[in-house]
Amino acid sequence: MKKEKISMDLKNSNLKVTPQRMAVLEALDSLKNHPTADKIKEYVIKNHPNVAVGTIYKTLETFFEKGLVKKVKTEKDVMRYDAILKKHHHLYCEDTEQIEDFFDDKLTKMLEEYFKKREIPNFQVKDLKLQIIGTFINKKSLNK
Repeated sequence: MKKEKISMDLKNSNLKVTPQRMAVLEALDSLKNHPTADKIKEYVIKNHPNVAVGTIYKTLETFFEKGLVKKVKTEKDVMRYDAILKKHHHLYCEDTEQIEDFFDDKLTKMLEEYFKKREIPNFQVKDLKLQIIGTFINKKSLNK
């Protein structure tokens, strides 16, 4: 993610472009693979030592509230962050806790159509994300 795009994302979300916010978005882009808040904190402090730890956590929550990142919860209840906003699903490896993005427009459309026709009593569906749990056979990332 280039600095210009990061700046535009912030401005489009009605957020000021600050060095701290830029540092957190840089961390999200550099770390890939759905980092935890702690991993993001480690990256930011290493590369931008003047950013306060509390600011990092507040910034992540602000980004979530503004729709700049999504939260992904693992099977072990660890919260991870995803900066890819295009509709997609996740493959979660039980052995390595690795999360890979899984893009399948046909699957997404099928799920959306199903829930348009099938209402759940007393519940309004706002978003659909499928997390597919299993094990990567060759332990390598699908995106590499």
